[in-house]
Amino acid sequence: MNLKDVQEKIQKAVVKADRNLQEVQLIAVTKTVEPEAMERAIELGVTHVGENKVQELTRKYEIIGDKVKWHMIGHLQKNKVKYIIDKVALIHSLDSYELADEIDKRAKQIGQVMQCLLQVNVSGEESKYGVEPKDVDELLHRISLLKHIEIVGLMTMAPYTDEPEEVRVFFKKLKQLSNDIKEKKIHNIKMHYLSMGMSNDFEVAIEEGASLVRIGSKIFGERNY
Repeated sequence: MNLKDVQEKIQKAVVKADRNLQEVQLIAVTKTVEPEAMERAIELGVTHVGENKVQELTRKYEIIGDKVKWHMIGHLQKNKVKYIIDKVALIHSLDSYELADEIDKRAKQIGQVMQCLLQVNVSGEESKYGVEPKDVDELLHRISLLKHIEIVGLMTMAPYTDEPEEVRVFFKKLKQLSNDIKEKKIHNIKMHYLSMGMSNDFEVAIEEGASLVRIGSKIFGERNY
């Protein structure tokens, strides 16, 4: 019921924004969700899952494997890259050159090019990870020289609020930043995806151009920590 409700809300937001449903991918966030519940969601049509922690991702990957595409959406430390490099389809949380360099090295070792999103802190909150908008251009130019990593879009986390309209401005900013980067035509930098919007604000994010929405509690229920 939850999954159906989310899918219907995605569809309504897409129609409202005069967009195509194929432009928006649901990523079911499985933080604290056990493999049994994940298997049920997969049976019901979930094809992409997002994990916040490397340890949780690797543990669940052992059970579920390649039935879904895995996304690393949480903060990623350099020393943990080696554990997920051969398991994930997309890293959403690239936020420094040092991390990009490590991903590049690990991807080279397994003969792959790792697709990543640059995480941008558009809200300016100190509690949030991500590159400041003013530093994005310089960082992208440095990363563009690496051979085994490919930037394919941007990601952000809006401030948590019960009133989604309050965070619309941050989604607009990320979309504008994406458009600005596209116009610069930086070698090896693509802007295919905007990862923005979570359980409490995904409809507004879709209206502002989100292509990847990260939804957990609206599907699996409130988390029990």
